Amino acid sequence: MPGLTPSAPVLPYDALLLYSFGGPNEPADVVPFLRNVTAGKGIPDARLEEVGEHYYGFGGKSPINEQNLALKAALEAELARRGIDLPVVWGNRNWAPYTADAVGELEALGAQRAVALVTSAYSSYSGCRQYREDLAVVLDGMGKLDRTGPGGSTTVRFDKVRSYFNHPGFAEANTDAVVEGFEALAEKGGDPRAARLVFVTHSIPDTMEAASKVSGASYSAQHLDLAALVAARVGERLGHDVGWELAYCSRSGPPSQPWLEPDVNDLLEERAGEGLRDVVLSPIGFVSDHMEVAYDLDTEAIQTAARLGMTAVRAGTVGTREPFVRGLVDLVLERAALARGEEVDEATVGGLPAFRSVCAPGCCLRRDGEPSDVPALCGADVSA
Repeated sequence: MPGLTPSAPVLPYDALLLYSFGGPNEPADVVPFLRNVTAGKGIPDARLEEVGEHYYGFGGKSPINEQNLALKAALEAELARRGIDLPVVWGNRNWAPYTADAVGELEALGAQRAVALVTSAYSSYSGCRQYREDLAVVLDGMGKLDRTGPGGSTTVRFDKVRSYFNHPGFAEANTDAVVEGFEALAEKGGDPRAARLVFVTHSIPDTMEAASKVSGASYSAQHLDLAALVAARVGERLGHDVGWELAYCSRSGPPSQPWLEPDVNDLLEERAGEGLRDVVLSPIGFVSDHMEVAYDLDTEAIQTAARLGMTAVRAGTVGTREPFVRGLVDLVLERAALARGEEVDEATVGGLPAFRSVCAPGCCLRRDGEPSDVPALCGADVSA
C-alpha cells in the first residue's frame, strides 16, 4: 500500500494519533468499561456496579467521547487553517475506538510514522507511561511490536508529543477559563476580591507521585508551577491579588494506601470553618469536562459548597478553546522539527523546563514505584 504524503511542516509524520482514556456510551457499557480500567486487579463486578453509579447518574454515558470528537474536529480545523495535510485518528485505552482500532485505521491510511498526542497534560505513570505501555501491549498482541527501535512497531512508527502542562497555549486557555469563572461568580452575587481560587486535579498514590519526578518536578510540582502562573495572570487581569491553593479529587484504591491530599471537599469544609464564603474551582488537571469534572466537581464539590453556605463556581476546562488547540498544533510542529534533527526553541511558561519528547528509560514508573516489565513506546528504549 502506498504511504501518505506528509506536509512539509510535519515531516516525518504522516498522521496524528489523538490518544485518550475512553468512557462508556450507554448503561450497558459501564461495567465492561470499568473491567477494562481495572483489568488485573481482581475487582468483582458487584463492586464495579457500585463504582458505576457515577456513570448511571448521567444516563450511563461519559461526556469524554463526544469531547474527544470535538477536539479531533478542532485539531483538523486548525491544521487545515495552516494548510497542513495531516490526518487525525482517535483511539482510546479503555473503550471504543480502542488502540487496536486506531492502529488499524492508521495502517489503512498507509501511515508510516505517527505523532501521538495524549489527552493528559502532566507527566506521571497514568498520564504518560501507561499510554505508551498500552500502545506497546496492543502492538505486541497484534504481532507488530518491534523491540529494536524507539518507534516500536513493524508497521506504524510512533513518537509522542511532550507533556504540555507548561506550554503557553495550555496556560493561556486555563487563564481565560478562570477569569470567566470569577466573572460568573460575581454574576451569582459572590465577591471576586474575597474569593479563593481552588485548582483541582486527579489524585494519585503517593508512590506514583514519588516516581513521577521528571526534570526534577513531580506530578504535584508540575501542577503547582502552572497554578502559580495562572493565578498571577488572573490577578493581573482582574486588578487584584488572587489567593489560591491546589486540591485533589477522584481518589480510589484501599483507604490504607496514601494518595495525594487534600480532597477538594475536605478543603472546602476546612476553609468554610475559617470563614471563606466565595470560591472558584478550576479543574486545571483535566483537559475536558469528562466524568471526574461532571461528577466530582459539578455535582459533589458544588453540593458541598452549597451545604457550607458558599457561593461557588466551577471554571471551564481548556476543551477546544482556541489557545489550547493552537498550542497543540504548535507542539506537533515542534515534535516534527525535533524528529528532523533541528534545533528547536521549546516554548514554556512558568519555572520549569520543557519535559522530554523522548522519555527516559525508567521514567514515570507504575503506581507502586516498581520497575515495569511492560515495554513502553516513544522512549529511548522500547523495552524500557
